[in-house]
Amino acid sequence: MKRILTCMLVSGAILSLAVTPVAAMKVTDKDVLDDAKTPGDVVSHGLGTKMQRYSPSTKINDKNVKDLVPAWTFSFGAEKQRGQQSQPVVRDGVMFVTGSYSRVFALDAKTGKKKWEYNHRLPEGILPCCDVINRGGALYENLFIYGTLDSLLVALDVDTGKVVWKEKVGDYADGYSITNAPTIAKGMVLTGMAGGEFGVIGRVQAHDAKTGKMIWIRPTVEGHMGYKDGKENGVSGTVNQTWPGELWKTGGSAPWMGGTYDPDTNMYYVGTGNPSPWNSYLRPGDNLFSSSVVAIDVDSGKIAWYFQLTPNDGWDFDAMTLAVPYTDKAGRKLLAKPDKNGFFYVLDAKTGEFVRGFPFVKKITWATGLTKEGKPIWVPENRPGNPLKSADGKKGTTVFTAPSFLGGTNQQGIAFSPDTNLFYVPTVEWGMDIWNEPISYKKGAAYLGAGFTIKKLDPKDIGGDYMGALRAIDPATGKIVCEVRDPAPLWGGALVTKGNLVFWGTPDGQIKAADAKTCKELWSYQTGSGIVAPPMTWEQDGEQYVALVSGWGGAVPLWGGEVAKATAGITQGGSVTVFKLFKSAKK
Repeated sequence: MKRILTCMLVSGAILSLAVTPVAAMKVTDKDVLDDAKTPGDVVSHGLGTKMQRYSPSTKINDKNVKDLVPAWTFSFGAEKQRGQQSQPVVRDGVMFVTGSYSRVFALDAKTGKKKWEYNHRLPEGILPCCDVINRGGALYENLFIYGTLDSLLVALDVDTGKVVWKEKVGDYADGYSITNAPTIAKGMVLTGMAGGEFGVIGRVQAHDAKTGKMIWIRPTVEGHMGYKDGKENGVSGTVNQTWPGELWKTGGSAPWMGGTYDPDTNMYYVGTGNPSPWNSYLRPGDNLFSSSVVAIDVDSGKIAWYFQLTPNDGWDFDAMTLAVPYTDKAGRKLLAKPDKNGFFYVLDAKTGEFVRGFPFVKKITWATGLTKEGKPIWVPENRPGNPLKSADGKKGTTVFTAPSFLGGTNQQGIAFSPDTNLFYVPTVEWGMDIWNEPISYKKGAAYLGAGFTIKKLDPKDIGGDYMGALRAIDPATGKIVCEVRDPAPLWGGALVTKGNLVFWGTPDGQIKAADAKTCKELWSYQTGSGIVAPPMTWEQDGEQYVALVSGWGGAVPLWGGEVAKATAGITQGGSVTVFKLFKSAKK
């Protein structure tokens, strides 16, 4: 662990580079709310604050996708080729995309010509857990807003790339960082933060999107005070109700993927991370609000409800995957959440009531299922052993667990189509050996108390020799309607369109498209580096474009054990490629 973390310590000191001013633009609250319905721009991560990753565009469809060709490619720079997990945003013919090391590029969306570049000055000693990645930003007014590895929110002028405001969200020396793309809601920029592996206190913050001023802060660890407008705003939960002793003071539960905003309920749904440390014997109890979905009222900054998926988590099954709002055929407002722990959850979006749950991976060993309330039915012997009861007091009993701690799904963005009523989930089938070790908290040091090795599963247990699968899942029945398998773990997100297409990327560098109803592959293109980012699409001047960032990295090569060795030959990179239909194919 120490070796891996040490390799992540980086610094940067390159100033903002202004090249060509872009045309003035202004993104309003209405533009944000209408983002999912307006194919002419994409101003939010996930193509809308609900992050359904659905586009109403049909110009590219299942009949002509075979004629999709590259329009242009832009390189982020060869000297900084690390994991690239960003989704671009586009407005008024300009694309804004982030790269590793907290960089931002503004590009002509039709040609790829660089308008300006901003390189954030990173200090020595930052502590990102899982590569120096960034997942993107949001547009509001005339600002591009994103988070940095030293835990700042930064707002850049869209015309020049100059800093308009920047606000500190957490102390990077404690282990805080921001890798998620922020969400705009009611003129506020909402963000979570990373750092659970260092014993930080997970929290969600809301800042004025125009000025950066902090409006409210809501801790996601029981016992910590929230604040609004600089005043106390109530404790999250009750001190020591589900946490023993003093461990709640370094409780983790970091919402490192951020969340989704549903204006219909006025709630920000955030998935929280693992409790700290991983060694669960040190913290008996449910350890709220870790490994949970937490619904926060965006006006008050208070928790409206929560649902815990893995109480007393002992496997790093943090529940940070996005909870995506949707409406079922009966008109009920629901949340869908495929979780790292291998189960797919459907919750009532207004109340958090458990509606249904089912496995979406083929092999789960830590639980036999879910109760009618949605709680896991434990397999006690599959929890890693207590090191204090071992012969030497240094290492508890090792157990084999599936899924692995990297999850049945993870940071990959899922997609929902109101046309098929299916969710498209990039899924991984793998397991791990895991054991507990003694640990004590030290500021800025890794705070795990566990060791692990990720392993491939026996093909007989999952019905074939593969690790990744893009699965089309019916949330009403739990049925896997169709799937496309891949020999490597799928680590990039999905995009679905009204043109009956689903797009996704693979670790060997291919962007693919398939029929959204049957999963039949229809098109692919080799980008040159492994893909760990989600595709997006927009329309401009009568044409539809598809864009995807490529650049292998992130958690899999750092933490993947045997799997990382199997993918060691994948070329690193850092670029964004944009596609459109070949002109002769247009009608």
